[in-house]
Amino acid sequence: MNIKDHLAYIIASVNKQLEDELQERLRVVGLPIEQMRILKVLADSDGLPMGELAAQALVEPTTLTKIIDRMVAEGLVSRLLDADDRRRVLIALAPGGRLVLRRLTRITTSQEARLSKRVPKAKLHELRTLLRGLAGS
Repeated sequence: MNIKDHLAYIIASVNKQLEDELQERLRVVGLPIEQMRILKVLADSDGLPMGELAAQALVEPTTLTKIIDRMVAEGLVSRLLDADDRRRVLIALAPGGRLVLRRLTRITTSQEARLSKRVPKAKLHELRTLLRGLAGS
């Protein structure tokens, strides 16, 4: 079987294409794709511990600390003590991050709209379901 027929190769190829396109649009905002994912994940929470944030944002835990340090310095996120466990630190969206998130939403919504034009709506729903099944979520 040719490598281009392997499912993993096809998925990786599509992922690369989508991430390259998104990264190009994010340059306008001056934000790396990892930071976009972090902001998007944090938008749906009141704060997350580093391990959970790394898993949801698809960022290596060893890399996440440096990224979060930069984002704290830029006023995009903040570190908070967990009210239930004062030893645990949570990462939360800061006001500056909420402002950037509004611009990001336009960019990601635009990408979703372009995908919707390339794939019929019913098939897009089916594709999401199939990919989530492959991802185990």
